[in-house]
Amino acid sequence: MTKAIDLEEYFNLNIPLIDVRTPLEFAQGHVPGAFNLPIFSNEERVQVGTTYKQQSREEAILLGLDLTGPKWSGFIREALKVAPDKRVAVHCWRGGMRSGAMAWVLGLYGFEVYTIAGGYKTYRRWALAQFEKPFNLIVLGGMTGSGKTKILRELRGQAEQVIDLEDLAQHQGSSFGTMNRLIQPTQEQFENNFAFELQQLDAAKPIWVEDESLTIGKRTIPGAFWKNMRSARLINLQVSDECRVNTLVEEYGILDKEFLIECTERVKKRLGPEQTKHAIEAIRADRMADFIRLLLVYYDKNYHRGLAKRNPAQLFPVEHDGAIQSTANKLKTIAGTLPVQSLF
Repeated sequence: MTKAIDLEEYFNLNIPLIDVRTPLEFAQGHVPGAFNLPIFSNEERVQVGTTYKQQSREEAILLGLDLTGPKWSGFIREALKVAPDKRVAVHCWRGGMRSGAMAWVLGLYGFEVYTIAGGYKTYRRWALAQFEKPFNLIVLGGMTGSGKTKILRELRGQAEQVIDLEDLAQHQGSSFGTMNRLIQPTQEQFENNFAFELQQLDAAKPIWVEDESLTIGKRTIPGAFWKNMRSARLINLQVSDECRVNTLVEEYGILDKEFLIECTERVKKRLGPEQTKHAIEAIRADRMADFIRLLLVYYDKNYHRGLAKRNPAQLFPVEHDGAIQSTANKLKTIAGTLPVQSLF
């Protein structure tokens, strides 16, 4: 059997989702957790589209059947791997012929198939709409090396609601943010994953999020959510310089030296030629603490500049001695005493 359902119905079904769009379309952006089972290759889709425009719909359908004819048994076998109990949802770009064809074939084989009305286009509209909602945010701030990410992870482990923007963006937020290993998702996929996480949270209850710039690497925080962050309550961690340097040496000191030098060169204009020269010399001499101290002059200035733009009534300083669990416990207690955020 096949049945058309809306997106909210799909979220409640808890069944595998098959995306029949091309690998290129899927890579650009997809519903988190979806499996790609492309009816056409990237090149085949171009052929069919060109035929549709230059000849006719009927000719495009015939070409599509010629191209996919030998593939259908393979599609069924792949679908069985994804959904061995034969219950599955299917979508294409906007709920058209590709998902309809796949649903028909799987239904013929005995699958219980649900097609997403409007396809992936519906998910994109839904995803972008999530950022317009008012969220009860608590922003965790503090200068570079304050241990914010570790504390957020501890809070999540204690069943607090947390959105880890750096994890979603696969970037640590600075010039060194790829850590020489992280690969950022597309902007579209970043938004898709972000929205999917948001819909699992209770918007009225506090949601912890790290203080970030508008951009994290090459990914941009959606505008409405960014405005929500900027007006939210901010807990500003107070951490000693020694503790921050030690934290950053532990985290960045193990990275490849050429990578660190390349990233330092990238901020040369803002760091200044003399400071850049000394920082690179420190890297080459394996004086990582000196390198970190030189960089912190620049990053601390940036942080204070951003902090000065916030409403002082929404800033709450909290001492952090480097003990992650005890600070997380303290933050949970303090959060309960903060004035309730006025949601827009």
